[in-house]
Amino acid sequence: MLAAYAAAADSDHPLDALRVGEIQPPAVPADWVEVTVRAAALNHHDVWSLRGVGLPADRLPMILGCDAAGVADDGREVVVYPVLNDPDFAGSDETVDPRRSLLSERYPGTLAQTVRVPARNLLDKPAGLSFPEASCLPTAWLTAYRALFTAGALRAGDTVLVQGAGGGVATAAVLIGRASGLRVWVTSRDAQRAERAVELGADRGFAAGERLPERVDAVLDSVGAATWSHSVNALRPGGRLVTVGTTSGAEPPSAELTKIFFKPLHVVGSTMGTRAELAAVLRLVEVAGVRPIVDRVLPLTEAAEGVRLLADGEMFGKIVLEP
Repeated sequence: MLAAYAAAADSDHPLDALRVGEIQPPAVPADWVEVTVRAAALNHHDVWSLRGVGLPADRLPMILGCDAAGVADDGREVVVYPVLNDPDFAGSDETVDPRRSLLSERYPGTLAQTVRVPARNLLDKPAGLSFPEASCLPTAWLTAYRALFTAGALRAGDTVLVQGAGGGVATAAVLIGRASGLRVWVTSRDAQRAERAVELGADRGFAAGERLPERVDAVLDSVGAATWSHSVNALRPGGRLVTVGTTSGAEPPSAELTKIFFKPLHVVGSTMGTRAELAAVLRLVEVAGVRPIVDRVLPLTEAAEGVRLLADGEMFGKIVLEP
């Protein structure tokens, strides 16, 4: 089977650990179902995996990829929910299972011609979405949805600042927020990326670190160290800082603890989302007519170029691979 996979781990040069070629995937539970992958979106998770984060040597080689849309073995057009729970987990929130994993961590991922998953991890693809568009939803859009409404507790009319315009989660947050009646502000180091976010529906764009005209109800921060201080200072008293990623690093120069307890602020970690929340995302795109922004679609054989563009931040929206 043709796949893009991590053959090694290289913290400094992740692309050197990537291979694209024929591979026999490891075994999965016998009762899982097969999906023919029509499109698979890239995520920063793939870059971290190539660096060896969360992917120990004894699991290599590992097929990369969390997201996919395709056709199930019964002919259904589906979107794959990428969170895999421990068989004994009985809670209603899959994200708090201490033994949860994502596709491409313990079991083969989606950057391949086929992927096998539990039957409950398949949801019907909205008819109006292309396969590349649908493949963008399970990680970036699900993460943004949960960050805004579950972790961020935002309601129509609230103001949210989204750090780092142009990334997959940030772009999803702009589109979801706008469709849900939020006032959305964005930041970017690149004025053109901020302007494009405004064209998509953000109310205002600011330079990275720029002082805001007023404090906001919540900040969605997927950048980490580079934006942490700005995120803390952007919040109104009692506001929420929702951290969903650390693309610039996980160690900010200052934790800003005095401001956090004195204001007082809520700092909330949020990762992925539940299957029910992904179902809500699918309904939202169908009813509101919003669509993921696909920067480009590449053949699976050009996975290395897609990962390079992602790692270097040379995209606006999502990069999608087609087997």
